[in-house]
Amino acid sequence: MAFTHTPTPLRASRAGALSGRIAVPGDKSISHRAIMLGALAVGDTVVHGLLEGEDILATIGAMRALGARITKAEDGAWHIAGVGVGGCLEPEGIIDYGNSGTGARLAIAIAGSHAFSATFTGDASLVKRPMGRIIEPLRRMGVQVLARSGDRLPLTVQGPDRLVPIEYRLPVPSAQVKSAVLLAGLNTPGTVTVIEPWATRDHTERMLAAFGATIEIETNSDGSRTIRLEGRPKLKPQPITVPGDPSSAAFPVVAATIVPGSEVTVEGILLNPTRTGLIDTLREMGADITIVNERLVGGEPVGDLAVKAAALRGVTVPAARAPAMIDEYPVLAVAAAMAEGDTVMEGIGELRVKESDRIAATIAGLKANGVEAEEGEDRMVVHGRATVPGGGTVTSHYDHRIAMSFLVLGLAAENPVTVDDTTAIATSFPDFGRLMTAAGAAFDTPHA
Repeated sequence: MAFTHTPTPLRASRAGALSGRIAVPGDKSISHRAIMLGALAVGDTVVHGLLEGEDILATIGAMRALGARITKAEDGAWHIAGVGVGGCLEPEGIIDYGNSGTGARLAIAIAGSHAFSATFTGDASLVKRPMGRIIEPLRRMGVQVLARSGDRLPLTVQGPDRLVPIEYRLPVPSAQVKSAVLLAGLNTPGTVTVIEPWATRDHTERMLAAFGATIEIETNSDGSRTIRLEGRPKLKPQPITVPGDPSSAAFPVVAATIVPGSEVTVEGILLNPTRTGLIDTLREMGADITIVNERLVGGEPVGDLAVKAAALRGVTVPAARAPAMIDEYPVLAVAAAMAEGDTVMEGIGELRVKESDRIAATIAGLKANGVEAEEGEDRMVVHGRATVPGGGTVTSHYDHRIAMSFLVLGLAAENPVTVDDTTAIATSFPDFGRLMTAAGAAFDTPHA
């Protein structure tokens, strides 16, 4: 069945200063993994603060299809009765992952580690996105994969009776590929080893250890990391509290930075060092961001971000920082547009294969609003001008981060910015419009 929906355009305009306290949704990366590892544990895992966007609901549906019992209690907590490592059941139908590339890639690895067939599909955006980077290591482990041309969905995996433990060196840094190999490795006899060129987000490793897996991590002299996981563990259920998603926090943080007079606190944000690249970069640009109320939640560092409006200057963002902020480059480009001077972003080729080609979509959105910018295969250069004309319409390509980024631009531009379709925002930040409006943002529906 073809994926169709009615586009929901939205326009953002300059208003007064933003103010108040904002609580963003739970971290999407941790939410996916909490549901998945809870489904592979033996017993009842309880998750508080779960992101309830469409992407996570798709993972809940997938894990139910693989045999886990997942329910939501009256207090809002989610309870997962797991099947144990190697205990997944063959799904009765096709698993539809909607728009979630992360969820689909990780669930494909879990299903592929079992001796049954499972078929995955997605919406019009997801079926265009390549899956080859996870297919290659899975095939080396003995998984049979039948996919459309270009290694795209719909895709069927058939696991062997006994997976082959491998040592896999990531061709490019990717937390998704690393996590896929580790999740498949759970049901593998022996030790699975992953070597990544440099550190990517490590939520999978942290959560595996919390659930009782034997996992060793070694940082090598060249900056690469070696991760070793012993297969066939008995995972123990854990209580999990999901901290606020730094990728969602990026939008109110940048908005408060570029809208004059703003003063906003974004509460309870995950501060894992593999996820704080945007905060580091904005501070280098001159942003006024203070971390307060730091604490540990479920083994992850968490804090509140106190943000005040500030004048920004262009910087060069090193390629090595990309894994710590890969999802935040579109909204960083918006901040760069409001800065004095050029901002150069390097090593960001991964953006080409997200929900959209985010490099091309970001450049097009900036140019439509009077900002000069250039793109290379794995880089962007934004020529900041401090004052952005705005007045343009941005094509979101059903990409939540493109949509939210350019709504943020509209709050500071001289003229309103229209995003042609904001439907996809529901995949990761369903309350974005309500929370931003409560803080003083001016959003309305443009006339046809």
